Amino acid sequence: MTTTDPLTQHLDHKKFHMPAEWEPHSAMWLSWPHNYKHWNCWLEDSTSAKKYQKVLDAYCEAMHVMQESEAVHLLVNDEAMEHQVRERLLKLRFRSDNLKFFHIKTNVPWTRDHGPIFVKNATGEIAITDWIFNAWGGKYPPWEDDDAVPTNIGHKLNIPVFNPGIVLEGGSIDVNGKGTLLTTTSCLLNKNRNPNLTKEQIEQHLKDYLGVTNILWLGEGIVNDDTDGHIDDLARFVNPTTVVCVKEDNPKDPNYKFLKDNFAQLEKMKDQDGKPLTIIPLPMPNPVIYVNEQMPASYTNFYIGNKIVLLPTFRQPKDEIAKNILQKLFPNRKIIGVDAYDVIWGQGSWHCLSQQQPA
Repeated sequence: MTTTDPLTQHLDHKKFHMPAEWEPHSAMWLSWPHNYKHWNCWLEDSTSAKKYQKVLDAYCEAMHVMQESEAVHLLVNDEAMEHQVRERLLKLRFRSDNLKFFHIKTNVPWTRDHGPIFVKNATGEIAITDWIFNAWGGKYPPWEDDDAVPTNIGHKLNIPVFNPGIVLEGGSIDVNGKGTLLTTTSCLLNKNRNPNLTKEQIEQHLKDYLGVTNILWLGEGIVNDDTDGHIDDLARFVNPTTVVCVKEDNPKDPNYKFLKDNFAQLEKMKDQDGKPLTIIPLPMPNPVIYVNEQMPASYTNFYIGNKIVLLPTFRQPKDEIAKNILQKLFPNRKIIGVDAYDVIWGQGSWHCLSQQQPA
């Protein structure tokens, strides 16, 4: 699908590519988690109300930490919401000097999925790809405001916006910046996304709008992942040739077989040059249970910033194991764990909540 955006008239979207997450950023984008109903999908009682307040405090801590690494751009619905956020940060004594507010309406806070996927061309021009967002197959209506976020950001920044015309969430893909893209069949080939498109047609859209040449498909996602199996809970590139992939050691855990199969598949896969990838195992956290359900907690849901890596932690000894593994892989960045024990109640963590803008 072509776009009528006048800023794109002189541009060929096929000459743009999605940079890897470790490449320099000018900012990270977030959306304030204002919709209590979305976070309260499990239980309606006073306990969940208190837990939601803890979610907001943890979110503020993540913003505070990330401002050490890069500018933070936060979407809020209006002036009143901006004031509420500023007051909360002040009360928590968290910094806000590297934080910029944008008044753009949202319903859900998962900016990785409804936000812009930025692309860049050889001359350094930045553009936005605005894929259709349908709330993970129509699960959380309404989603019209969320679907409009990328184009609204493009207008605010006065940069070109390309419209591929198919459903895609940012958490469903991961790239190495050299031509290889990781995704899952359970999500991208799910009939609640693009039921009229073949696998080959979906691959062509990824190639045309993200500048990739080599697409690697894993299988199932982790339990209770309402995204139908996003890759950022399973496996992530940490450099052009290396992927970290979560493994579950407990055969009785419901994730054991899926993750074992995914790891075995990755070990056979090759990059865009036909060379084998280096696969590094990352532990899965011990189960995080809320209302008798296992939450989709995963250490691969980290965000790679300019100076730090923001790692979700879950109040257990495995937090330190995951931190040490990632520190060896990112020797020039500081791995900072921010508690996501309450945040994961919303079925996502720091990578799901954020989106990077390349410099």
